[in-house]
Amino acid sequence: MASQLPAFPRTIFTIVEPISLVGGFLGPFMNPSWFIASQLDAPSDIVVSSYDDNARLVALQLGNTYGLLFLLGVAVLYTTTELKVVRNYLIALWIADISHVGVTCWLLGYDKTLDVASWNAVTWGNVGFTAFLCLTRTAYLLGLFGPDLQVVEGSKKKA
Repeated sequence: MASQLPAFPRTIFTIVEPISLVGGFLGPFMNPSWFIASQLDAPSDIVVSSYDDNARLVALQLGNTYGLLFLLGVAVLYTTTELKVVRNYLIALWIADISHVGVTCWLLGYDKTLDVASWNAVTWGNVGFTAFLCLTRTAYLLGLFGPDLQVVEGSKKKA
């Protein structure tokens, strides 16, 4: 019942995030070698075609996972009638956001993580945008956007 969420988190979780997940799905399928090379800002002297089938498979499976997250998000946010289900879904994503940013920063290393000016689009997605989603989820779960909207029950006709 995403319609009960306050306006800002509802817009982020039901429109912006699904669009970003479609982007995460399309990137590796359109150009897996570029997607692999962009993960950690690989040096330009690495030949993009040098990635083996194992690396391409992992990239395509990651793209598939982004597609699955898109489908799950749309299914949960647009079909459930229980706000508790939406909140639990957002908590699960909050946990995944923390690990996603954490693992990316760990593999980038301290210096590259702090050198925000050198981040490429994939790093901005993996760290910057995911941190924004995590902060938005945190603010929503703490009630900083205000209370959820109440469902107005229609009057039932008696026969």
